[in-house]
Parts: sequence; structure tokens; C-alpha cells
Amino acid sequence: MLQVPIREQSGQSSTKAVILVGGPSRGTRFRPLSLDVPKPLFEVAGHPIIHHCLKAIAKVPDVREVILVGYYDESVFRDFLKDSSKEFPQFRMQYLREYTALGTAGGLYHFRDAILKGKPERLLVLNADVCCSFPLTEMLTLFEEKDAEAVILGTRVSNDAASNFGCIVSDSHTKRVLHYVEKPESHISNLINCGVYLFATECIFPAIRSAIKRRTTRPRLLSYPSSDNLESSFVAAAGDDDDTEKSEVLRLEQDILSDLADSNRFFVHETKDFWRQIKSAGSAVPANALYLQKAFQAQSEELTPPSATIVPPVFIHPTATVDPTAKLGPNVSIGPRAVIGAGARVKDSIVLEDVEIRHDACVMHSIIGWNGRVGAWARVEGTPIPIGSHSTSIVKQGVKVQSITILGKECGVGDEVRVQNCVCLPYKELKRDVANEVIM
Repeated sequence: MLQVPIREQSGQSSTKAVILVGGPSRGTRFRPLSLDVPKPLFEVAGHPIIHHCLKAIAKVPDVREVILVGYYDESVFRDFLKDSSKEFPQFRMQYLREYTALGTAGGLYHFRDAILKGKPERLLVLNADVCCSFPLTEMLTLFEEKDAEAVILGTRVSNDAASNFGCIVSDSHTKRVLHYVEKPESHISNLINCGVYLFATECIFPAIRSAIKRRTTRPRLLSYPSSDNLESSFVAAAGDDDDTEKSEVLRLEQDILSDLADSNRFFVHETKDFWRQIKSAGSAVPANALYLQKAFQAQSEELTPPSATIVPPVFIHPTATVDPTAKLGPNVSIGPRAVIGAGARVKDSIVLEDVEIRHDACVMHSIIGWNGRVGAWARVEGTPIPIGSHSTSIVKQGVKVQSITILGKECGVGDEVRVQNCVCLPYKELKRDVANEVIM
């Protein structure tokens, strides 16, 4: 357990927040970026993905404790928690490490004693890999108005995309959830689960316990990695190898939410604002754009003021060097100590720390990894993604490829070389034109 001490707060919190951060074995879709930094700490719009969650939680007045739950090594979040405790002094923050991947509900249940300490009445649960405006106070208002057991954040997507998510059938007048199905085989609704929840603590843990008992007494046709004794896997001491091997994941989405829909006190708050998952590495680019646009609307002082060469919104780290003739934006983040040369053009992209983009180079719809180099007159580009799309892959010449070009750590692109719709693993030198490839 990693804990950051802060000054004592008076009174008990009636709402506690949990951020589910996952772990390294599940980060495969975020490669090659997750080879060098855990996905929750990858910077989008100038801040780690998880920082955007904390910023939203900070607007909820009665939250005094935030718990991160996942199975990364404790050292991974040590510096982040230390820095965050200074920025958000109203929180007591700690990281609780699962001994193995227990799933979104399994992790909550395993650490139920720590979560229930102080007797919070409500539990905010956020998936870290979600990009949205997090209307948490609106969810709290609905929770109080309806005397709810649970409130889920929902949004509308196209009918074609809906089956890739958890689908919610609700009463449009009362906002009550009537039915919930995770990734249904046929269309039932285009209102989907955003991965943000508010639970009554007196209801959520008994619901998880019931799911555990159900699984131990009745084998499921659709099961996750099997277990001889599920209950023991959740109460086992961390590090017990025998129980670790027996452990079975338990998920809010598949195992808990459909049961909650059987009650009359499960409601949905439908957001009309932006929402997007950050699953694949390429999805960081549209998430970057959405957060930057939100910051621009809020007139954030972190953003660079518009000018003849800055098309807003653009974030430039104070330590970066940008030639005054370079044109940046819209939707661009420039990381620490990056150098952007004369006449360069950067658009809809994330440029990470210590990157050099030489004169007259063009970078669009791309992520340039740490310590990367883009040569003079080179062109690194992806394909624009429609605003309503929740996919970052396209079909080129009959092959499914990333629409966002991603260069891993310390990749170099030679002068006058063109790279299009490629994913490049770290430490590669690209000396010739390449398109629609994964470069190993």
C-alpha cells in the first residue's frame, strides 16, 4: 500500500472516490507507448490521463479521500501521488495494489475494508482510461433526488458503435435503468456505459458478495480464468502464490450492473458533453483534442494564446522551444524540452518530451515519442478521425491499420522521409518512406 500523508481534515467524508488504474498486463493495446510509461501516467493535454480524473473529483465538495486501485508496482505512482498531494491538498490519496488482476469489481471487494473506513455513504468509481468532462456533481444531484442505490454515467453513440460497449435501456422520464447488457450481440440501445459510477456503499458491496456466492454455487457458461475457491481468492493475503493462481476476476460491467438493473433504484445520468475511451495508443490523440478544447473554452491560462502561428487550442510546456516561424495547432500538445524548428508544421498531434522536430518538417495526426527526432522536410502523418468515431483504425488496401501514426521512444525519421499510418516500436531509424506498417 502506497499512501501520501496530508494534513488532517475535520469531519468525515460522506463520499469517497476510487480510480481504477488497471495494470501492466492489460496495457497491450496502448503499446508502444506503454512500454515506457504506464497508460494512466501518459500525458494528454499536458497532464497525465489520471490527473484529469483528480481534477474532476476536486470539484466535488465532500470528497476527502481518493484511492487508486490497480496492480502496477507501488513505485509507479509514488512520484505522481507526491506531486498530486501538493496540487490537491484537500485529498488524502493512496494507492492499493492488487496481488493479481481482480477485475473492476474484484478490486473494490478485495479492498472493501480500506474503502469503507470512515463509513462513507457513497462511492465514486472512475475508470482511469476514460476521457470526458466527468459531470460528477450532476450525478450526485441525481443520486440524492432519486434516493438511488447507483447512478451510472451514460452517453449516446451511433447504433453501429453501441455493441462495442455496455448498453443501457432506461426510462426516458424517470432516468431509471431498466436493463443493462455488456457488449450485446444485437442492438438494444445506443445509450452506453461511460465507465463512471456512483454507488451507495451499503448496496454495492452486498451486490458484489452476492455475485461471488452465485459464481461459487453455480458454474457460469461464460467464465473468466477459473477458480476452485473464489471467496478465498478475494480474502487471501497479497502475495500468496497459491491463491493468486486460483484468483478469478469479477467485473462491474459483466457481473454486477445487470443485477442492479433489477432494483428500482439504479439510474443513469446522460451526458451531452464529450466522452471517449483511451484504450489504444492512437486514441490519446482525439482525447488530447477534447481536453484541449475544453481547456480553451474555459479560457485556461495553461494554453498558448492564439496568434498568426498558433491555431488554438495548443499546449506548449514552458521548457519547450518553438521557433516563431513554426505553425502549431489546432489540438497540439508540446512536451517538456521539445524543440520545434523554423517553418515546421504540427497539427492534431502529441509531441512528447525531449523531441526535436527540425525545420520545415510536418507532423499531423501523430504521436512523437520521447527523445524522438523528425528530420528536415520530413512528413509524419496519420489520417483524420471523424469526430463521432470511437475507433482509431482504418482499412488501407484491404488491411486494418492505425489511423494515428505513433513513433515509440527514441525513434528517428530521416530528412525528407515520409511516414504515414504507421506504428513504430522504440529505437528505430526510418530512412525511407513507409506507409501502413507496424515497424518492428
